[in-house]
Amino acid sequence: MRQARLVESALLERGIASEIITFKTTGDKKLDQPLSEIGAKGLFTRELEVALAKNKIDCAVHSLKDLPTDSVDDLEIIAQLEREDPRDVLVVNRQTGAENLDDLPAGSRVGTSSLRRRSQLLARRPDLEVAELRGNVPTRLGKVESGTVHAAILAAAGLIRLEVQRRITAFLEPPDWLPAAGQGAIAIQTRLDDTRMKELLRPLDHEPTSTATRAERAFLAALDGGCQVPIGALVSDAGGVPTLYGMLSDLSGRHIVRGSRVLDPRSPESTGEALAAEIRSRGGSSLLVELRQLSKLPAPQPE
Repeated sequence: MRQARLVESALLERGIASEIITFKTTGDKKLDQPLSEIGAKGLFTRELEVALAKNKIDCAVHSLKDLPTDSVDDLEIIAQLEREDPRDVLVVNRQTGAENLDDLPAGSRVGTSSLRRRSQLLARRPDLEVAELRGNVPTRLGKVESGTVHAAILAAAGLIRLEVQRRITAFLEPPDWLPAAGQGAIAIQTRLDDTRMKELLRPLDHEPTSTATRAERAFLAALDGGCQVPIGALVSDAGGVPTLYGMLSDLSGRHIVRGSRVLDPRSPESTGEALAAEIRSRGGSSLLVELRQLSKLPAPQPE
């Protein structure tokens, strides 16, 4: 809702009034199952895309990291708002006294529903216990506060947008710790043939955000990634040159393949595809086979 209101405000600044229509998605309804076990793509987006395709709404607002990379026919992402902080963060129960990931006592329960976060956590701290944690941001923060889990890993963007960034104990810094592709970006989707809406929405696009996330999502797509595969990707210019960093891991975090490529802003997709090919060639292909056998997913396409 906060993301939708940000789009509503951006339109209003241009004199365009809008109405927010809410949906309950599969991912919202099935809170008793880990996302990786539900299996379907578009767990938080499918219902919106169906309504958009049927002309029941004029545009859909998505958290980009939730949007599958294989686009629905006749729909397209027309704009992305300027990206919020893409990093993951650690939120710790105050009674633990920990100030970062390394300070957590051995055996501490750390909540997350993400296989990507799980694998990176276990790679850093195999002595911690990973606990399944679902629900919206207030729900997850409440479980940390109550001691159901000693800590949780969340997206910085969600906490910042809800103005509860004071709860952040520590940021998990890239490229050692990578977020989901597109994390922190808000995508606006509309119909390919809706010229009027495209003209209204296109001015909202933040080009540097779109360029970066196109590279990240191309990397994800080239690895046939979804919520059943631990994949992280981020374009960062922390080193002075915009660079795409990527990782692919097994579920235990014992085998992680990492790589990086300088971003080509003229063809960000080619940067993502090239990095994915490099990751595959250095052990990623066998990792993907292993992961799909475990999750009973279709085998990856031949390279």
